[in-house]
Amino acid sequence: MLKIQGRYAFTCLAFAAVLAAAPAPVLAEASYALNANPCPAFLTRQDAPAPEHDKQWDLTLSPYTHHWHDNPEHRPVFLGALDHHVPGNRFCGLALFRNSFGQPAAYLYMGQRWDAFLGQPKLFAKVSAGFIYGYKGKYQNKIPFNDYGIAPVIIPSLGYSFNRHDSAQIMVLGTAGLLFAYGHSF
Repeated sequence: MLKIQGRYAFTCLAFAAVLAAAPAPVLAEASYALNANPCPAFLTRQDAPAPEHDKQWDLTLSPYTHHWHDNPEHRPVFLGALDHHVPGNRFCGLALFRNSFGQPAAYLYMGQRWDAFLGQPKLFAKVSAGFIYGYKGKYQNKIPFNDYGIAPVIIPSLGYSFNRHDSAQIMVLGTAGLLFAYGHSF
């Protein structure tokens, strides 16, 4: 059953709508920040074309996670992530979120994106790998290999592009569940 906290879901959706409706010149004024490359150099494929100028960054927002198993300790998960794209359909990023147990958490990652997945022009697949931080205390064992609150993770996802800049994604969170997200490229 879909359990979204009304005020948080509304805030995420309103923010996404404002961002999607923002005119390009508003984003262009921050060109210095937009051209920065936080990704490690080895991630870039030198023989691949650079990402299009208006698709170098992705903002991802998620107001809902579906857990495979109900647990009375589960809290709503809210996520915000920023990815930077480099040549070769690769990316790196940082996600900040509140985990399933209400703890602040972060995911630092890099990954690969495949466009026109399964021959469908609007479908894409992504896989990211990195380190997650924030499952501590009595929840430390909820993620495998979690030492000192830090654990390696791999997250596959499937997405659908509504248009050039807006998409929806479903991320598979291992044995925990599915995360549903909105993405905006700029």
